[in-house]
Amino acid sequence: MSLRVIDPGPLTTVQDAGRPGWAHLGVPRAGFVDAASATLAHRLVGNPEHAALLETTLGGVRFVLEVARTLAVTGARCDVTADGRAIPLDHAVTLPAGTEVVVGAARRGLRSYVAPAGGIVAEPVLGSRSTDTLAGIGPPALRAGTVLPLGAPGAPAATDVAAPSWPAAVLRLRPGPQADWLLRPRELDGAVARVGAASNRVGVRLEGVRVERRAGELPSEGMVLGAVQAPGGGELVVFLNDHPPTGGYPVIGVVDPRDLAWCAQARPGDEVRLRLV
Repeated sequence: MSLRVIDPGPLTTVQDAGRPGWAHLGVPRAGFVDAASATLAHRLVGNPEHAALLETTLGGVRFVLEVARTLAVTGARCDVTADGRAIPLDHAVTLPAGTEVVVGAARRGLRSYVAPAGGIVAEPVLGSRSTDTLAGIGPPALRAGTVLPLGAPGAPAATDVAAPSWPAAVLRLRPGPQADWLLRPRELDGAVARVGAASNRVGVRLEGVRVERRAGELPSEGMVLGAVQAPGGGELVVFLNDHPPTGGYPVIGVVDPRDLAWCAQARPGDEVRLRLV
């Protein structure tokens, strides 16, 4: 029971709920970035919410199911086909063995989630099957020819699920431990930033908003998901799932957890409004 990759796209990885609790050993949390979309995909096919699935980035993925299996695709808006026939997003579909599935390039958003019933049973590392792009642990990013074993389908799929609403382009920032380093903090409230091209699973770079802060740096200290760092250049970085466990730039804010879904689906050039709360 397996899935064979034909074309992995720009970046397709195996992700589950991550490996929190290892930061004291220098290991990031990893895991799916858009938790709401990944959870929806799992519920549609009857998987536990911590199971492993595929996370694509912008360009989609193409693979062959070598066993009959129920499948769901969620997250970024894209075209999905099975042997050339369109299948819907945010729905479970059952496909026969030998079906070639193409998850197309994202038209809106950045990351799609592909959940086969039974999940992907790659070898776990520190209790997780997630690919960590920063520390380089977990399954490697998919390549053409990669074969991924699938687990046995479990519980019946949920029937009371609905796709989450698309996240608004607003980031609510709670004060961070170095919020007092900002010389004019109120200028951030209502400012519009743009996602930089260097954004990835480690963090979203926000351009177009230049903050003024105190001079100097800090000893490295622990970082959390959603931490907003202010490097010396004046632009901001929002830490995502593969963020380093420590950092030395001042953390001037932390993104409200409800707004991390926007960060997960933000693509270069997208704009977002900042709000101080």
